[in-house]
Amino acid sequence: MAQDMTGLISRRGDGGSLELSPSVVYMEACENFQKQSYRNRCRFYGADGVQTLSFPIVHEGGTHKIPISEIKVDYKTPWVLQHERAIVSAYGTSAYFEYYQDELFAILEAGHERLFDLNMALLNFFIEKTGIKVDVRLTDEYVKDTPHEDLRDVIHPKRPNTILLDLSLEKPYFQVFSGKYGFQPDLSIMDLLFNEGPDSILYLKTSSLL
Repeated sequence: MAQDMTGLISRRGDGGSLELSPSVVYMEACENFQKQSYRNRCRFYGADGVQTLSFPIVHEGGTHKIPISEIKVDYKTPWVLQHERAIVSAYGTSAYFEYYQDELFAILEAGHERLFDLNMALLNFFIEKTGIKVDVRLTDEYVKDTPHEDLRDVIHPKRPNTILLDLSLEKPYFQVFSGKYGFQPDLSIMDLLFNEGPDSILYLKTSSLL
């Protein structure tokens, strides 16, 4: 969640210190849906190691030909309850889970008809709770080659994500099951929020090039 929102084009503000300047980030709202991407899934750290949560979608007329903004969420199965149980099992003992659980679950239980609306609600939730300074805007047309930083296809479930490691920015923080499996990177931001709470922004500031 938030990890599942790849589709970003970013224009960074003037940063460099621990005081972050707001960045303008354009969420790609005009692309066609990308199958097997983080647009409807995320990775979390459970008792059995790294696992995946995915939002089922309604398949109609070939999803790869449907704009991301028109993809509908499929509620035929009780996936909301299943996801909530998985999240509780993974993070119920984390330091800050109880402070964010109700609001997060309220978003999942709201019954958003479209995947894009559900993703944006989750994105805004995590931006607010972590304290990230960002101006999120939606694109109004699809532009294949953008002059700005294009992150739409940088992170993909089928490819290793070594971005932070390559930039020497990857560093561990406390995780519930780190004693069992060690630190696990490349997870949904809910992992950071539930474990670090208000200190999430400090971790992001000292780990970021923003």
